[in-house]
This record gives sequence, C-alpha cells and structure tokens, in this order.
Amino acid sequence: MRIVVQRARSGRVTVDGVVTGEIKHGFVLLVGVTHEDTREDADYLVDKVLNLRVFEDESGKMNHSLLDVGGELLSVSQFTLYGDCRKGRRPNFMDAAKPDAAKELYEYFNERARSLGVRVETGVFGAMMDVELINDGPVTLLLESKRTF
Repeated sequence: MRIVVQRARSGRVTVDGVVTGEIKHGFVLLVGVTHEDTREDADYLVDKVLNLRVFEDESGKMNHSLLDVGGELLSVSQFTLYGDCRKGRRPNFMDAAKPDAAKELYEYFNERARSLGVRVETGVFGAMMDVELINDGPVTLLLESKRTF
C-alpha cells in the first residue's frame, strides 16, 4: 500500500457536486493499493498514520500525533499512485490492484482507523472526485507498507 499523507487545516471531497466527505483538521490521505497488499499492510499503515508525530506542540515542534490532537481523516482512493511513468508518456497502471481487491482493502483500512476512535470521511471508490484541502505547513509525506525506495 502507498499513502500520500497531507496535514490539513480542512479538506473536502465532492462527487457530481455533492460533498461525500469533509474534515476540519487532520490528514487528507490519498490511498493506493497494489496486488500483493494484505490486511497486514493496512494495519501497519493505519498505525503509522495515526501515530505520526507531525502536529506541532506548544513549542512549535512536531511532537503530536493525529490521535494526540483529535484529528480526523479524509481518505481518498487513488489507484494512480501506482502509475509507472518510466517508459513512454502514458502511465502504466499494471501495479495497481484490481478494483474489487483494492476496494476491499481500502474499506478495511478506513474501518480499522474508525475502530480506533478516529473520525474517517471518504470519497467514493472509483468515482471521479474533486478533492480540496488547505495543506497545513505544508506537510506532505509518502508512506509505503513495503520498502520500495
């Protein structure tokens, strides 16, 4: 699994002009799934996302986690994170998981975070979405469940 984590002051997803998910403070996540990913990968990344210490303390240092600050998640499925652009000019998406498998693991990831007490809002899996956010910092990180870089 691959996740782009963006610390946000706010975030919103709309599909066909209808808001499907909105947060006030926390992370906007772009979540991609590849073929070999399992629930263990999702569990690892849920723990990593919820406990990343990237929110500022009273001294201005990044010492607090999403759990510490009571932040929310806006989780957006994003198969294009597995686009391979090394050859030619059109991305190859062969590394992205098939939609059924990706949706199952994406939904598991979101439910796992909810089970730990975090408010999770989402887009609509497989839909064309408009994603808005105010990136706080900006702080943007790339997480992977398997070491690939």
